Amino acid sequence: MATFTPIKNKKQTKSALLGTMLYCVDARKTAHQGRSLVGGINCSVYTAYLEMLTTKQQFRKTDGQQFFQFVQSFPEDADITPEEVHQIGLELASRQFPGFEVLVSTHCNTDNLHNHILVNSVSYESGKKLHQNHDDLVRHRKVNDEICMTHGQPVLESYHKGQKKKRAQAGEFRAAQRGDSWKFALIRAIEEALLYSPDRESFIQNMEYEGYQVQWSDTRKYITYTCPNGMKCRDNKLHDETYLKENLEKLFAHRQATGFAPLTPEPPESWLGELERAKELAGDVVSLGRNLERIGEVQPLPAPRTWTDSKQRRREALKKLAQGHKLQSEQEQELGPQM
Repeated sequence: MATFTPIKNKKQTKSALLGTMLYCVDARKTAHQGRSLVGGINCSVYTAYLEMLTTKQQFRKTDGQQFFQFVQSFPEDADITPEEVHQIGLELASRQFPGFEVLVSTHCNTDNLHNHILVNSVSYESGKKLHQNHDDLVRHRKVNDEICMTHGQPVLESYHKGQKKKRAQAGEFRAAQRGDSWKFALIRAIEEALLYSPDRESFIQNMEYEGYQVQWSDTRKYITYTCPNGMKCRDNKLHDETYLKENLEKLFAHRQATGFAPLTPEPPESWLGELERAKELAGDVVSLGRNLERIGEVQPLPAPRTWTDSKQRRREALKKLAQGHKLQSEQEQELGPQM
């Protein structure tokens, strides 16, 4: 079975179209056995961006919605090859978006194979703009099921607007060991998105590329993710403080300040480096405490030396003598042996 999910791309600009396209056709994601699983419907893979822009300019519809994006995702245990996933994506795009330029890319770098379907917003044949609503989505999903059935794949139950899905049961860790935990899939998606994201906006967009919705508000304490299967999860339930809202904000602030380059490691001076140094310092303090416990009670320091009356008088006599004063007989007797 395959899910078919629309991606809400809030940024609708030419640069957003190009960025989305580059993400979809990334060779690290689409390569399989020496072949790139990227195909074009009504356009060439290598010139798809220019062809889409040309269509918009030709019909003078360069404003507003620039593109639509959908993700067609197969479960991890699906008995299907990347090539067949790609073929299903091409068939779906050809049937559902006739007269439009469409780019279909199959990502093989995750546990679940999935297609990214990128559709131009303007028809190259009629110049009409593409509009999508819930009824269109239902039709897309119906055709998606029909194509999957012809390829011997099971299909999901009927889609109903507002239908609630069952929440996952206990045994999440055991599910993760089997490789089918939606929460661990979410963590992998977050880590993947962070590789390409210099700021919060691009992170949210990259998550949407993978079929995840992100609710990140300045007025809320947590980030809430909605997975392709409908499950919701807060950032504090992801088993790692790295993904907390406050830490991601620090990460993106650092990346903005230092000029982040995608797919590069974080420098040791980054927010993660500071956390590591804090952990090391805490470890040193704990070690010091343990060493003191092993040593036991520390012996008290010796009391400072105090002068006796005799020594005090001798010091005063020496001081007077150094200043040229005549000593009294008693003082002379005390100093006699030293003079």
